Amino acid sequence: MSNNEKRREKRFEINQYYSVEFLINGLGCLYQCKLWNISKKGMCILVKNDSPVLEYYKVGDVLNMRYYEEDSNIPTKYLKTQIKHISQDGAERFKGHKFVGLYILEGQHSISIPV
Repeated sequence: MSNNEKRREKRFEINQYYSVEFLINGLGCLYQCKLWNISKKGMCILVKNDSPVLEYYKVGDVLNMRYYEEDSNIPTKYLKTQIKHISQDGAERFKGHKFVGLYILEGQHSISIPV
């Protein structure tokens, strides 16, 4: 662990993934969003403050998320992912939104889904 990196667990770089899709339990609808990697907190999704995601999911919850790569010819993967944090950024650019930090659980087998 470097002096700049204080986290205990390894940070999962998202270079290979572009977006995620997951089911919002209770609503029966899919939520798809771009992955962000703009902070020291690692990869996250950006959701509006009034999003159902914030009503139905909390820090520590584990979801089965479908990961998409930029290259649409590459099959998608379902990976168990834990919500690590829900935080607000003070930047004007993200006003009215929260970051939902994601952590792909290690030691799992991904399931490739043909496109």
